[in-house]
Amino acid sequence: MGNKRFPLFVDLTGRTAVVIGGGTVGLRRAAVLRRFGAAVTVISPVLAHDVEGIRHIARGYEPGDLSGAYLAVAASSDPAVNAAAGREARQLGIFFNRSDCREECGFFFPAICEGEGVVAGLAGDGSDHGKTARIAGEIRKILEKQ
Repeated sequence: MGNKRFPLFVDLTGRTAVVIGGGTVGLRRAAVLRRFGAAVTVISPVLAHDVEGIRHIARGYEPGDLSGAYLAVAASSDPAVNAAAGREARQLGIFFNRSDCREECGFFFPAICEGEGVVAGLAGDGSDHGKTARIAGEIRKILEKQ
């Protein structure tokens, strides 16, 4: 079993979030951050699909891209790019999530479950993503009834 993770709920309204990578995972995380009020910039040569309300910089990651960010997500298909973004995030002291290496994450993306006036985040220890998804689905069903 991995380390226990402390659930931390923060107000992202207007805070800058940078997502490195425009694939399915990066864009899914960008959409969640945007839904919770973050000002999201996605840095990627191309996007897998459009995400409403984000800013797209159509190029690869470059050092300095995380300057001024509150949090960053590295979800590119290149582990070296994700590692470089992680080093920059640690140097800047910003929250960082790396989709391909949980050991380098400073925060973890939970499964989001929303109901009327309620938000629940669910995170497992990383050993069974399917189990976490199933439990999140059950929580969503409960919240839909409220």
